[in-house]
Amino acid sequence: MLQRGACYIRVSTDDQTEFSPDAQLKAIKNYAKNNNIIIDDDYIFIDEGVSGRHADKRPAFQKMIKQAKSKPKKFNVILVHKFDRFARSREDSVVYKSLLKKECGIKVVSITESIEDDKFSVILEAMLEAMAEYYSLNLADEVKKGMTEKANRGQFQSSPPFGYEMQNKQLKIVKDEATAVKLIFEKYNSGEMNLLQIARYINNLGYRTHRGNLFENRTIEYILSNPVYCGMVRWTPTGKVKRNANSPDTIIKDSNHEPIITKELFDNTQELLKKNKLINRRFYKGTNPSHLHWLNGLVRCKLCGKTLVRSQKDYYQCNGYVKGQCIKSQLIKISKIEKAILEQIKHDFSTNVHLNVKFVSNAKKDDELQIIYSQLNKMSEKEIRIKEAYINGIDTLEEYKNNKKELQEQKDLLNIKLKELQKQNKLKSQDEIVRENLKNVYEILTDDKIDMKRKYDVSHMIIDNIYFLRDEGLLEMSYKL
Repeated sequence: MLQRGACYIRVSTDDQTEFSPDAQLKAIKNYAKNNNIIIDDDYIFIDEGVSGRHADKRPAFQKMIKQAKSKPKKFNVILVHKFDRFARSREDSVVYKSLLKKECGIKVVSITESIEDDKFSVILEAMLEAMAEYYSLNLADEVKKGMTEKANRGQFQSSPPFGYEMQNKQLKIVKDEATAVKLIFEKYNSGEMNLLQIARYINNLGYRTHRGNLFENRTIEYILSNPVYCGMVRWTPTGKVKRNANSPDTIIKDSNHEPIITKELFDNTQELLKKNKLINRRFYKGTNPSHLHWLNGLVRCKLCGKTLVRSQKDYYQCNGYVKGQCIKSQLIKISKIEKAILEQIKHDFSTNVHLNVKFVSNAKKDDELQIIYSQLNKMSEKEIRIKEAYINGIDTLEEYKNNKKELQEQKDLLNIKLKELQKQNKLKSQDEIVRENLKNVYEILTDDKIDMKRKYDVSHMIIDNIYFLRDEGLLEMSYKL
């Protein structure tokens, strides 16, 4: 009997020549020809240079699953060279094979591992999958051992840092970037600039990170603490450094690449970094309850959109400016902006001016009216997601129609309930509801007997965001419903 088939080919970076895409495709086509299976070129899916450990990181695999779900059915069988080409994770293998078989009526066949369609085949296939997963995990261990050995030999094995590029597996200096690196070390060691000032200085000179981002104070600190610039390599076999160079597992060895600065300058910099951290420790805020204020996280810089954070005990400052990414300081005393916002809240619940409201419900469960508003709002968002899923090819037209019909039925029921409440309660306008909530919040925020945690909770329930621009004396505020 003639069947329509698809084929899936995966080649990881550690595979040998016999597992090349061409070799796999040739073998699969021969098998298809001998077994009366027709494979259309549109249904040949290839992932090159990717691991089989995680299916969500294989674009061709995901495209194949999407095609398998589509109607009418495009193919009846998926051919792979070996089962470990399909997946090396037993979890992924079980999930996707089950989906293909039960929901789509599509079988996955290995052309090199003959398995009969009986009860014993279930055990045999599981054994093959377990062996593939063991191989994958064992390979990861072997790779880590190899990388550890390379680190001990002083070989660099990650993305080149700012100031360098990789040529023939060797770090080579990028002259323009190296000039910036020298400036960073010199400015910091001279005491002329702190981390924040250096970040702004480098940004103003037009430099950007290798990812095209602006430099921050922590980017500068990472550069200052990286031994690569004095001719060494650093590597942590237990995981990423994550800007913490003090892990006991970190390997630091001399390398043969050209340094940008001297070892003496680097060592002096490390001492200075430690000294400055000790001096500035008294400014550390962390999660200290004494620094909690009901405005925390609500006020944003109008220029860059970053949140205003405490730069000193009694002041807010733009976090983008603190990191050297925003050009203007938005420094303001907390008591001053608190007074202005309270006055604005009082004005808003005392007048009949239309309010700037974002309809995100924070109503209590017993407030049926606002629950309905919230559910209708969520359904509008869900309707957009359903449409996007269809446009992006995730759902079929039939799935889209069914989802939309079900959603519309739910909306109709809610609208009927809403009309009933309107008749019973002579429904207030949304602005009136917000004003009542604002008045209650205002009374809580101005009550000295209520603790700051409670004030923080209620302010974040009613206020959506606050934008501040010091130069223009601008304060914009919007509310939630």
